[in-house]
Amino acid sequence: MMRFSVLSRSYTPLAVAGLTLATSLLAAPCSAHAADTVMPDQSHGQVVHLFWKKEEIYDHNRQTVTLTGGARAQRGDMTVDADTLVGYLRPKPQSAQTTESDTGNMELYRVEAFGHVHIYNLVDQGWGDHGLYDVDKGVMLMTGKAMKFTSPRHLLTARDLVEYYPHTRVSIGWGDATVNTSDGKRITADIMQAFELTDAQKAANRASQKGQSANNSDQQDTNLDRAYGWGHVVVRTERQTATGDRGVYLAGPQLARMVGNVHVTQGQNQNNGSQAIVDFKTGISHMLSGSSDPVQGLIVPNETKQ
Repeated sequence: MMRFSVLSRSYTPLAVAGLTLATSLLAAPCSAHAADTVMPDQSHGQVVHLFWKKEEIYDHNRQTVTLTGGARAQRGDMTVDADTLVGYLRPKPQSAQTTESDTGNMELYRVEAFGHVHIYNLVDQGWGDHGLYDVDKGVMLMTGKAMKFTSPRHLLTARDLVEYYPHTRVSIGWGDATVNTSDGKRITADIMQAFELTDAQKAANRASQKGQSANNSDQQDTNLDRAYGWGHVVVRTERQTATGDRGVYLAGPQLARMVGNVHVTQGQNQNNGSQAIVDFKTGISHMLSGSSDPVQGLIVPNETKQ
């Protein structure tokens, strides 16, 4: 197995065209957290190591190197495996070059993965058919059938695109996106954005749980911090289903807030309003009226003993 190592440098907008679109769309409903997905320039970061089993094909005109037969790209604790990897090269800045004839004057700024794509680090991992790793920004985009992304306590699936930001532990699913937690909770939407707890947050949670009484021992042990949904948001408890235009799920208190055209149903009973709070621990929803929209409901007597 051979190895080819190069060092990344400056930012290229082309490499994250889809990422820029995703961030701009999410900023409108959630401007307070959209900045979490904007990565600083890491072009002066760690060396990228490339491994392959069969051929290395260098295209001087396109400035690419194609690795076949099963290939791997590693940068720090981030790894991308695929059937084929294509590395995109560019000249280093003059200040970083030695001589014009030096073969080390090229650097890697993007890696494209084809077939059985598997990305992973020490905590998270994802699968897809096609991937694009922006070396400068440290961001991975994946497409394909049966895409999924997992952390130790939740699973994110999507139809069109999955984005992963390893340095901020943020994942975004586009198109019929679903977040499933390990304790059976399920949130679906057109777009889902999941935030995992940082190491500092997890340490603080563990410290607070040590001081809790036995009556509060149901506090959730999870890596998921919160998840935002936009478009056709659906959350389900054991007895109720709530839908709305937008929503946020907070993993710690196990609460979801739904906003816009909210409908909460339980059997044949239905409540409608502009906002609702769904409590996953109790299975009870609280309807909230908006500035002009009253809460409306349809109650079927004796439909259930509950």
